[in-house]
This record gives sequence, C-alpha cells and structure tokens, in this order.
Amino acid sequence: MSRWKAAGIHLSISVAIGLIVGALLLGVWYPPPLFHAAGADTLVLLLVSVDIVLGPLLTCVVFKQGKKGLKFDLALIAIVQTAALVYGMSVVLRSRPVFLVAAVDRFSLVSASDLAPQDIAAGQKPEFRSLSWFGPRTVGALLPPEGRERTKIMLSGIGGKDIDRMPKYYVDYSQVAQGLLQDAKPLDDLSINTPEQREELDRALTKIGRAADQVVWVPLTARKANLVMLLDHDSGDPLGAVAINPWKK
Repeated sequence: MSRWKAAGIHLSISVAIGLIVGALLLGVWYPPPLFHAAGADTLVLLLVSVDIVLGPLLTCVVFKQGKKGLKFDLALIAIVQTAALVYGMSVVLRSRPVFLVAAVDRFSLVSASDLAPQDIAAGQKPEFRSLSWFGPRTVGALLPPEGRERTKIMLSGIGGKDIDRMPKYYVDYSQVAQGLLQDAKPLDDLSINTPEQREELDRALTKIGRAADQVVWVPLTARKANLVMLLDHDSGDPLGAVAINPWKK
C-alpha cells in the first residue's frame, strides 16, 4: 500500500467522523441560524483542521510499507487525533446554546459556559436547573420589584453578567410574552440593506407560513452576532430567528 492510499483511507474515516460531528452541531446543538451567531463556525474550523487535516497528513508523512515501528507510529497518530477530537468536542459541548432567554425587550442566547454551577442550582424549576442537550430551551426572565435586589442585578449587568445568566429569575416564557410584545416592532421597521437579507426574511416567512403583517420582531443577541427573533403578532410566541442584524444600518 502506498502512503497516498493509506492517507486517503485515513482521510475517508476522518471525513465520516467530521460529518457525524457536523450533523450533531447543525441538527442538535447549534440549529441554524444560531450556528454562526453562537460562534460554532470557529469551533468547526478548529475541529476540521485537527481531525480531518492533521491526522491524514501525518499518516502520509510516516507511512512506508514494511517500515519498522509503523504500527506504533499509526497508533500514536490515532491517539493524538482522538485526544484532539475529544478536547474539541468538550469545547463544543461547553459552548452549546442551552437557553434562549426573553428578558425586557429582547432575547439572549445563553451557552452552557455562560452559566455558573451555583446559578444553575438556583433555578426555580427543574428545567431551569439543567442544561439542555437538544438545543436551547426558550424561557423568560423577570426582574424583581424595585429595590436592592433589582439594583444588584443592574449593577451586575454593567459588569457583564445580566439577568439572562441568572436562572434564579427564569420563568416560563408565557409569563413574559405579552410584555415582550409591547416592545416588539413591525417588520416595516426592520432595516433590510441587501437583497440577500430580503430573501432571508422571505424564506423565514414562507417557512412559518405567516404574512408580514402577522409578525413582529425583537432583537436576539448572541456571542458572535445579533439576529432578529420573529414573534406572532397576537400571542408573542417565538416563530424563529433570522440572520439579520437589527442594529446595522
């Protein structure tokens, strides 16, 4: 067997593993359009570089039919590649979106790594005290009444930890839906700057089966990008995110 054939076999195996990982990322942990917004594209690039490129390349370098110690070299490459893949997957899992939090006038996408264990344990319901493995759960967050506790939350928000990262204040989304609607805007107020954005919005409306006047929107903030969350005009139910930055003119 030539080194190129050996590297090709290794590449085929690595690609198969990469496709499985990609299916989990896109189909389960980072459903579109959250893939880029949550920074998953950067993680995938890292995984592809290590798993699909590095392993087969090393096989191509060390492989020589009949070489003494070849089995050891290939086993070592497999161990290194597996370790890199396990580490990469651990980063992906720690960064996976676990909650889509509606608070005040917007949604925030919260990743597993954004939440401290003690904050998770303070959730008022079981579903607020666990991290989803199958895409983000949609919840609301309610500010406490005026007073010291609310002031503490606001000061924490200035420091980078806002109420969306405090499961103690999570509630069922239905409790915040009508309040969110009061700050929602019609689609006519959404800045559409390119034909691609118009097509993106049209595809979203077709997918949810709604006319433009049946839908309103609020911002959705995430780690790498800002999006738009479409809401039912009457109920406030979330209908889906659209990859349009609401603040970019």
